[in-house]
Amino acid sequence: MRSYLKPIAAAAGALALGVTATACGGASTADGKAKEVTVYSADGLKSEKGDGFYDKVFKDFERRTGIKVNYVEGGSGEMVQRLTREKSNTKADVVVTLPPFIQQAAGKGLLTPYKPRGSDKVAAGSKDADGAWTSVVDNYLCFIYNSKELKRPPKSWEDLLDGRFKGRLQYSTPGVAGDGTAVLVKAMHDFGGKDAAMSYLKKLQANNVGPSSSTGQLAPKTDKGELLVANGDVQMNYANMKSMPHQGIFFPAASSTGKPTTFALPYAAGLVKGAPHTANARKFLDYLLSDDVQREVSATGGGFAARTDIKSDDKNATALAQIMKGVEVFQPDWADIDANLRSYVEDWKAATAS
Repeated sequence: MRSYLKPIAAAAGALALGVTATACGGASTADGKAKEVTVYSADGLKSEKGDGFYDKVFKDFERRTGIKVNYVEGGSGEMVQRLTREKSNTKADVVVTLPPFIQQAAGKGLLTPYKPRGSDKVAAGSKDADGAWTSVVDNYLCFIYNSKELKRPPKSWEDLLDGRFKGRLQYSTPGVAGDGTAVLVKAMHDFGGKDAAMSYLKKLQANNVGPSSSTGQLAPKTDKGELLVANGDVQMNYANMKSMPHQGIFFPAASSTGKPTTFALPYAAGLVKGAPHTANARKFLDYLLSDDVQREVSATGGGFAARTDIKSDDKNATALAQIMKGVEVFQPDWADIDANLRSYVEDWKAATAS
C-alpha cells in the first residue's frame, strides 16, 4: 500500500523543536548517550493545537522511556535534502517521509537497515525487503474543496479547468512535496501516460495559484475559502477537519463517466545512517509499530494502521472506510517513478513553466 511518497524547497515555515542548526563537515557533535531522539518528518501527523497523532506518541514515548523527542518538520523531499546536506555531520536519528522520497533516501545511502518489532505484520509492499524503511501510517492521496462555497465537489480532472477556479486552485509542488508528487503520479495514471498528463497540467496551470512547498499549508486556505480546491492526503485532511470544518475530501476521476481513483501514500520511517542516538532511534521505531500506537493511528491520527493485524473499529476508522468507499485504488510503478522522478519533474516544470 502506501509504501512510497511529500516538497524539495527551502524549509520556510518548517517547525523545528530542540534541534541545532546544521553544521558543515566533521563528525556529529551530538551526545550519543543523551536521552533524546531527533525525528525529521513530513508534515501531516502533528497538530498545531497539540492534539495530533505525533503529539500523543511523543508524549507517551517520553513518559515510558524517559527519551525526549526533538522534532523537525518539512516536505518529504526537503527532509531528504536536509539529510543529504548533513551526511558528514548527522543530526537526525529517524526520518519519516513519503514515497518515492523514502526510497530516494535509501538509494542515497542515508538509511541503515533495521526491522522494528511489529514490522513482520506490515504488508510486503509497504516496507523495504532489506529493512531500510517500513510504513508506520498508511494513507491515500486525495483532493479537498471548500464545502461551504461548493455544494458538491468537482467530479473529474476536466471540472478543475472551469474558470471559477482561476486563482482559487492550488496543488503542492511535485518533486518537493510528497503529496504534490502524488498529483503528478495520479495524473499520469488517469490520463494513460506522461505526455497526456503534462498536456492536461499545462491547461490546469491557468487556474493554479502557484508553487507551495508544503501541502499542509493549503488546508487552512481551503477551509477559509481563499482556495476552492487543493490537493492533500486523507489522513491529514480528515484529522484537521475538527479545526477546519469547511474541508471536503474528494478524488477526481479521469473523466466525467469514470470512477474516482487514488493510490496508497504511506508515512514510511527509517533509521538514519550515522544517527547520533541509534539505540534510542530503534526504541522509537519499535514504539511506532507497537499495538497501542497502531491503534492510535485512526483513533487519534485519523489515518490507517500500517500493521495488517490491527483492525480498528473506532468512529474515525468507520468514517475513513466511508470516505474510501467506491474509490478505485491503483498501484503505481514505484520502480519506474524512483528511477525517472527527476525527468518527470523536469517535464512538469517545462509544461507548466514553473
